[in-house]
Amino acid sequence: MNLNCRAVSWKSITVAFVIGVSALTLPLFAESNRSGAGRWDVAVEEVDGGGVRLAPEFQVAIYENLVDELVKTRQFSRVLRTGDRALNDDPALLRLKTTVESYTPGSETKRAVTTVAGATKLKVRAQLCTSDGKVVFETVVDGNVRFFGGNLRATHNLARNVASRIKLLALPEPTPSTIESQ
Repeated sequence: MNLNCRAVSWKSITVAFVIGVSALTLPLFAESNRSGAGRWDVAVEEVDGGGVRLAPEFQVAIYENLVDELVKTRQFSRVLRTGDRALNDDPALLRLKTTVESYTPGSETKRAVTTVAGATKLKVRAQLCTSDGKVVFETVVDGNVRFFGGNLRATHNLARNVASRIKLLALPEPTPSTIESQ
C-alpha cells in the first residue's frame, strides 16, 4: 500500500510540474503569436452624427461603449480618448472614426408588449485611419435592441460588433515612415 501511495504522489508531482511549466510558458507563446496590432495604439474620436438626428446621450453612449469594448479586445497597446495628451507623441497611432448612417428610435414599452415592434436600430460606418489619414480598415456595422433591454443597449451591441470586427483584423506592423512622420 505504501508503494501505491508513493507512486501516486510522484505522478501527482509530475503532473503538477508539467501544468505549472505550461502555465508559465503559455503567456509567452500567446504573446509571440499576436499580430502586429499589439504595437498600435488606438484613439477613439468623437462620434459624428452624420446628419442623422441622434440624441446626444446616444452619441456619448456609443463613444463610451467603443472605448470599453476596444479595451476588452486587448488588440491595442493603449486605447486613448480624443484630447488625450499622449496622442501628440504617439508614433504608432490609429484613429477610430465613427459616423452614424442611420438611427431608428425604439420603444421599450412596445418591445415589452409585442415582439414585432419597438426595435431600436443603429447603423454606423467605422474607419481605422493612420495619422496621415490612410484608411486601414472600414466597415458598416449595425447595433440594435429587438426584444428586451433599454434603448441605449443598442449602443452597447453596436460597440461590441465594431470591436469584434476589429479584433479579427491582422493589422500591419507600424512602418518606420509612420513613426518618422510623427
